[in-house]
Amino acid sequence: MTELEKILDCIYEAVDEVNEQLPDGQKLEKSPETVLLGESGKLESIDLVNVLVATEDSLEEKFGVPISITDERAVAEKNSPFATIGKLSEFISELLKENSDG
Repeated sequence: MTELEKILDCIYEAVDEVNEQLPDGQKLEKSPETVLLGESGKLESIDLVNVLVATEDSLEEKFGVPISITDERAVAEKNSPFATIGKLSEFISELLKENSDG
């Protein structure tokens, strides 16, 4: 399993957790193309926060390092790393690389 696949796995675990609390019409598909934030997104802001927090927990468990994916850099990015599951996984990969380089 590649690092990116492990990251996606962590995000999908978080999606499963949040989907348990969402009505059927709002449940997220587990796909890199799934929109998390934006006009075609189905999530309320609190649901997005729940996905991100659950993802951070899962990442720490799998990779053994605490990662903050909601830091000011993420919010300042011109193209939001929270736009889709795929973009989020790429952003997390960068953070993990920086964390291991540091």
